Amino acid sequence: MLLWLSYGLCIFHIPWIYVPVRNVLAIWHQLTKYEVPELAKPSAILKEREKVEKIIHNIRSAGPGKLQVISDFDMTLTRFAYNGNRCPTTHNILHNSTLISEECKSKMSELLSHYYPIEIDDTRSVEEKTPLMVEWWTKAHNLLVEQQIGKDQLAEAVRESNAMLREGYQGFFDLLKHHSIPLLIFSAGVGDILEEVMRHNGMFHPNVRVFSNYMEYNEKGVLCAFKEPLIHTFNKKESALLNPDMFGQLQDRPNILLLGDSLGDLTMADGIQNAQNILRIGYLNDKVEERRNAYVDSYDIVLEKDETLEVPNAILNYITEGKRRFNCCPHCLRKT
Repeated sequence: MLLWLSYGLCIFHIPWIYVPVRNVLAIWHQLTKYEVPELAKPSAILKEREKVEKIIHNIRSAGPGKLQVISDFDMTLTRFAYNGNRCPTTHNILHNSTLISEECKSKMSELLSHYYPIEIDDTRSVEEKTPLMVEWWTKAHNLLVEQQIGKDQLAEAVRESNAMLREGYQGFFDLLKHHSIPLLIFSAGVGDILEEVMRHNGMFHPNVRVFSNYMEYNEKGVLCAFKEPLIHTFNKKESALLNPDMFGQLQDRPNILLLGDSLGDLTMADGIQNAQNILRIGYLNDKVEERRNAYVDSYDIVLEKDETLEVPNAILNYITEGKRRFNCCPHCLRKT
């Protein structure tokens, strides 16, 4: 980009504007080619590359002290599939366990078959979907309450499941912990199971805060209800509105890295006041061809059938560069 000033037949070059612009463009070019080459991997789709690079540059310039991470859990921080087999969500962990009867499993499968196509139907509005999601979650929770699940049985159900965090999870969680970057997890799943998955993997660090559907137990430690408010796919932003004191403490962190796997996750940061730079990364796990356009139009970065945290980790490493660089390995953490 060159900026020139014309006056009559004379054209004057203005170097004091040209040089900074040239430098910024050079930074953006290097971001993809040298600093964050993961943005060029085949699974990463960027509709507006310059916009993405500008947001990342702005977040890096402000530093990790101005950043918070907001993420979904099921199929975002956890894997969608492994070796061709679907990995369970927090609800699925209960469904696949011995804690619920075959009759209950059958009824929950019927609910899934009926409501899931509605949830991912891009031709329906959120306003149309919302009451149906409330209906689905309420019916599913009522079925679980009927099973009289004990609190002390949840850890075993998680251990026996094949739930898996995405490859690179340890680098992701430990980097955020090291730099004291808050990680807010908004989940429409079961909060008690979510926490057990995190503990099982040793990732439930002090900087992590979870907003989800939590079980309520009677005096015998048996599930008797689910606590209000009910959180489903399309109302996660209400958690911020219902916790003004906690979110008020994060006002000095106006930059946000948002991770989700549904179009409903796009609104998770809507309740955050004074947000400045928001980078939205979306995992497109299922029905890729028919949903691609909607995701690319909505998320800044779309990760298509990508079971790793490689791109978020690369961006976080770049933002926090100059401290310690965390290489991402699913089972070990190396610092270089």
